[in-house]
Amino acid sequence: MQKVAFFDIDGTVFRSSLLIKLVEAFVEQGVFPELAKKGYQPQYEAWTNREGTYEDYIEAVIRVFLKNIKGVHYGTFADIGNEIVEREGKKTYRYTRDLIQDLKSKDYYIVAISHSPKTILDKFCESYGFDKVYGKFYEIGPRDLLTGKAGDDDIQNKAMIVERVFEQQGFSRENSIGVGDTEGDIPLLESVEMPICFNPNMRLYTYAKEKKWPVIVERKDVVYTI
Repeated sequence: MQKVAFFDIDGTVFRSSLLIKLVEAFVEQGVFPELAKKGYQPQYEAWTNREGTYEDYIEAVIRVFLKNIKGVHYGTFADIGNEIVEREGKKTYRYTRDLIQDLKSKDYYIVAISHSPKTILDKFCESYGFDKVYGKFYEIGPRDLLTGKAGDDDIQNKAMIVERVFEQQGFSRENSIGVGDTEGDIPLLESVEMPICFNPNMRLYTYAKEKKWPVIVERKDVVYTI
């Protein structure tokens, strides 16, 4: 049976967050008001000063996104997402980029699971040969305007998605691989035979050491195992 590998994307393959880049571009292009930046600027500064967490920062970005996305035309949403991927899509980690290509050469089925909007994810993952992409859907209302509501999906439960892939596609759990970087990826990592913690935050790192999972770090042009 064909083998399968699951990858988180933001901070694991892409060296940032696709959603953060999307929100920044919306502000720059006037889709979101300039004042929207105040909704996440304090958390961003706290994180860059190592006085706050990345989790607080990304949660603030999500709140700004949900507050301001209502009424944006889906075409604008998709076009700006495509522009971001064209401009930023090669800013990946060498380790995970090379791992994806190595696994594809070994006939692995490659799955992306991310909380970023599926519209921009599809474009990003296309370049790296992903076979299946799971991302966040956002509701589209009359005249193709976004309603500000997230679609009905279970992307929050990555383990459920992993199990669905195994059941529906009939892949072998033997030699299955999962790659993630935060504690939100723990359910994914626990669902595969070969979990990999890549550039983990402290919560995932602590959990990984207890479980004796491999911890891989890429720093500048060096990749090493802790």
